[in-house]
Amino acid sequence: MLVEIPNLLTAAEVAHCRSVLEASQWVDGRVTAGQQAAKSKANLQLPVESKEALELGDLILRALGRNPTFNSAAMPLQVLPPMFNRYDVGMKFGAHVDGAIRAIPGAGRRMRCDVSTTVFLTDPADYEGGELLVEDTFGVHEVKLAAGSAVVYPSSSLHSVREITRGSRWGAFFWTQSMIKEDERRALLYDLDLAIMAIRARLPDEDPSVLGITNVYHNLLRQWVEM
Repeated sequence: MLVEIPNLLTAAEVAHCRSVLEASQWVDGRVTAGQQAAKSKANLQLPVESKEALELGDLILRALGRNPTFNSAAMPLQVLPPMFNRYDVGMKFGAHVDGAIRAIPGAGRRMRCDVSTTVFLTDPADYEGGELLVEDTFGVHEVKLAAGSAVVYPSSSLHSVREITRGSRWGAFFWTQSMIKEDERRALLYDLDLAIMAIRARLPDEDPSVLGITNVYHNLLRQWVEM
């Protein structure tokens, strides 16, 4: 399931992120890639423990907390601190699959990566190339969103970033361990949640149809949630 989230960040938040990132020092992005992914990765990243990365990561986590679409689509149990990358002319990231397990910084434990998220921090008109390509059973999905918008997709999917031919593409990325491990079940619950919201917009909450479909949703959660 691939879900786009427009305006995850406000214009002011995007401007603040850009201001901080423009004054930051970048390092080779391969420092956080696995052995296989590092062979196809060519970009820059903000050092993960830098004060700039921690500050902007907290900003994005706060935005996620107030966004109902992210919470419905990802069903987050825990979210890794966001990281920040930059693709300049000639840079790209070849097809790869994100690692299934990642260490949680400073926690001494690890988490399963179920959902990947990219937050775009550059206006699409300011660069050419740089599209995120996500493959699933229905083909390849090409994603290039407005600054401040995000996309969530299964970490199990094969994905890549097309080579930049003009300008520079800046963004944030991170992983989520979901309360619902299987993508198919997350997709079903997301569709059901959308249906519930549509029905509630037309009928009162005490209507039997609203109560019935809401009951189904929560009983599926009881069966499928892993805490």
